[in-house]
Amino acid sequence: MYYQNTKRFAKNSYIFSACIVLIMTASGCSTLSEKQAGSHYQLKSRSIEQSPIKSVVNKLYHQHQEWEGVRYRLGGISKNGIDCSGFVYLTFKSKMDIHLPRTTRQQSKMGKVIQKHELNAGDLVFFRTGPTSKHVGIYLEKNKFLHVSQKKGVTISRLDNVYWRAKYWKSVRV
Repeated sequence: MYYQNTKRFAKNSYIFSACIVLIMTASGCSTLSEKQAGSHYQLKSRSIEQSPIKSVVNKLYHQHQEWEGVRYRLGGISKNGIDCSGFVYLTFKSKMDIHLPRTTRQQSKMGKVIQKHELNAGDLVFFRTGPTSKHVGIYLEKNKFLHVSQKKGVTISRLDNVYWRAKYWKSVRV
């Protein structure tokens, strides 16, 4: 009897672990819990709107040159692999001296929601890529945004691309 219960417990533990891995994989860039990432964020008094647009565009293209091709890694935050929200977090911190939350979910709650036609360099663009997963990128200019693709790594894509146009959710100005 003891052996059967132990065997059943081990099987249930394996199933539970597999479910956890599946849920984390399906959650996209939202890899850290709010507790892990820190739940209290305050932006410094400086904002992107105070910077000249050309300066922001130049900083973002420079960031792209530094990181281009770095592969996607769920939960990653280095040049060994990075996810979309980690890239946004590091880009804002290093290029704009603005501290954003670490997760896509938390980033989507920051700033002011704007319409797609109002986008300026440095605005965040969000996508629903699955039933529970979200994706974030940084608007550049001329319908282009900087982000981390699961296939291409750090790259520039177009908002009017068939895939991204269909997945577009909202835009936020920090």
